[in-house]
Amino acid sequence: MRAAERLLLGLDKLFKAPVHPFNLQNDGEKSYAQWQYEKGRDTVRFFLERYSEEEMFRGKRVCDVGCGAGGKSLYYASRGAAHVTGLDVLESYGPQAEALAERLGLGDRFTFLCRDGLHTGLPEGSFDTIVMNDAMEHVADPAGVLRECARLLRPGGRLFVNFPPYYHPYGAHLSDRIAMPWVHLFFSERTLIAVYKRLCRSLPDGQERIDFRISRDGGGREYFSYVNKMTLRRFRALRDAAPLKQEYYREVPLRPFLALPARCPGLREMFVKMAVCVFRREN
Repeated sequence: MRAAERLLLGLDKLFKAPVHPFNLQNDGEKSYAQWQYEKGRDTVRFFLERYSEEEMFRGKRVCDVGCGAGGKSLYYASRGAAHVTGLDVLESYGPQAEALAERLGLGDRFTFLCRDGLHTGLPEGSFDTIVMNDAMEHVADPAGVLRECARLLRPGGRLFVNFPPYYHPYGAHLSDRIAMPWVHLFFSERTLIAVYKRLCRSLPDGQERIDFRISRDGGGREYFSYVNKMTLRRFRALRDAAPLKQEYYREVPLRPFLALPARCPGLREMFVKMAVCVFRREN
């Protein structure tokens, strides 16, 4: 084991791990879908300063891009949506999502599709509302996904986007096994991959987690393919070039007392908890 890996393993023991749905599911506490459903309001809470849940969902045709196991999609359905279509690239999430939909009595108002946000194959103008909650930082072609969302929205429809920027304390999306905040600022990707794989070995779904997060490039080098390292600066450029009208934008600080560093150009990326943006299709 390399010295950097030993150092990270030692430092990581000093931090309390955040609650993570993958670990709750492994421990038998609740499924990923159930956890998502219970946290459903949290996925839209930053929009509620400007828009009501009724305005977002009541009677609307909704698309949830990056729906995971569908729990948050079903929360949107429970808020009065006419129908919610959840899109995710993992086919294994489908049965879990559909089982929860039936248990909640929402099966007739929910559809899970194993598709990404770029190649949906759905008709133009299919939706009144599209939600991308914690999805913008995962898609391989963010600009292409924004164009596809614009195509899928009916005139007057809205796209709701929120995501934690890459330099957020847990922006590397490894907190299911690595508890140290800002770990990706201090250690190389090579070290993070080695430690993450080591910490996953004892888990029943460890190999599944590794395969989900880590890929190899054309030269055989391992890298984290699960995140696209979306920063606030990069998103602003994507936002300004999107074929949609921007209605609302906010950068939420990690804590209220950190509002000042969250506004400083040199520190903003590390002290913003969530970027929140709402687009509207005009025609």
